[in-house]
Amino acid sequence: MILFLLALLQGCNSANPATQPLPSVTPKSVVAGVPGPVAEPADPYVASGPIVVENQVDVLAQREGMVAEISADVGRMVRKGELLARIDDRQLTAQLDAVEAKLHSCEANLKDWQSETSVAESDLKRAQQMRDAGINTQEDLEHARYKFVGSQFEIEKATHDLDNARANLRDYQLELQKTRIEAPFDGVVARRYIHAGQKVAPGDRLFWVSAVGPLLVKFTLPERFLGSVKKGDQVYVSSAAEPAAEHPAKVVQMSPVVDPASDSIDVMAELQGKPGELRPGMTANVRLAASSPNKP
Repeated sequence: MILFLLALLQGCNSANPATQPLPSVTPKSVVAGVPGPVAEPADPYVASGPIVVENQVDVLAQREGMVAEISADVGRMVRKGELLARIDDRQLTAQLDAVEAKLHSCEANLKDWQSETSVAESDLKRAQQMRDAGINTQEDLEHARYKFVGSQFEIEKATHDLDNARANLRDYQLELQKTRIEAPFDGVVARRYIHAGQKVAPGDRLFWVSAVGPLLVKFTLPERFLGSVKKGDQVYVSSAAEPAAEHPAKVVQMSPVVDPASDSIDVMAELQGKPGELRPGMTANVRLAASSPNKP
């Protein structure tokens, strides 16, 4: 009897699923004030391009001659107008002295004829007065007038000769100036192509002079950056040798058109402050200050 009651009780318990214990579930812990996972920001776009300067030229010979003196060598910092080298100018100097002497002679000749004309003018006035008074003849008056007019022509001729002498003087002074090889702007002598005693001809390269600043970096950006990068924006420039040493630069020029061949735009930025290890001719990396929202 007791066994029957136990079996009946066991059957009732298995028939009622609501009375079965639920599996234990560990609740998720939530900490107040802690934000959820944050998406990693996109890497900033990095371009590359050469570092250049506004002024960087070969200094050419302007006249033929022999190099008599070299005053600046590679690495020398020079100021605008500073002497770099000199071409033999002895013959030109002698010719210039002769032209100056001719000029002084023309100036003296003009002054003589101006004095002579002043006297002839006085003689003409006196002859006219005497003719009006009946003291001299018409021939005397015409002679005085002829002398005065002739003096005026001599003044014109002397003035013309003086102008020619001045023009010759300027020509020789210019040719003499060409014997002085001078720095065209402030900068550094990057290369020297000549040596003392060498004969040069017009157009021969003598020096390569480069400005040292401001440094500019030219680079290109994909078309999608058009509108998100503007003139005046800040970028960061670094060299391949020291990528961690970044230098601020400001965008100073952007091409108004897109290159259809590469779907890119040309950009130029000017470095701000001290350039550090950066030099003209280096290839630099250019990092944009912020990622473009249009970057895929």
